[in-house]
Amino acid sequence: MKIVIACDHAGFPLKSKLLQYLKDKGYDITDLGCFSAEPVDYPEYGHEIARLVATEPGTTGISLCGSGNGINMTANKEAGIRSALCWMPEIALLARGHNDANICALPARFLTFDEAREIVDVFLSTDFEGGRHKRRIDKI
Repeated sequence: MKIVIACDHAGFPLKSKLLQYLKDKGYDITDLGCFSAEPVDYPEYGHEIARLVATEPGTTGISLCGSGNGINMTANKEAGIRSALCWMPEIALLARGHNDANICALPARFLTFDEAREIVDVFLSTDFEGGRHKRRIDKI
């Protein structure tokens, strides 16, 4: 599985920890930035991660900003993107299983590393259930 990860300055500290965790697990990771805690605008990173996930089949995204909302809203402007704001493992499970989400947006200011790690693990290990959910996804 190829994973792309992106954040704004508020997400940078958590992204750095998640990046190392995912590399240690053997994932193929592309880090789109940002690369420091200096203030940046989340839409730049939200658009970039969405374009990459939308155009490279089999790619999954993880995005982070302070609340998770801004980068999530930005990513969802791209056709073919189903970015889900995941603040707990159960939401990540449903986002993947029922909504076939392809980007997991994390609220970096509201999660510990352990919480974020668990959410990401669930998101990456859950398969889309299809069936009635596929019909609904097709309507998006």
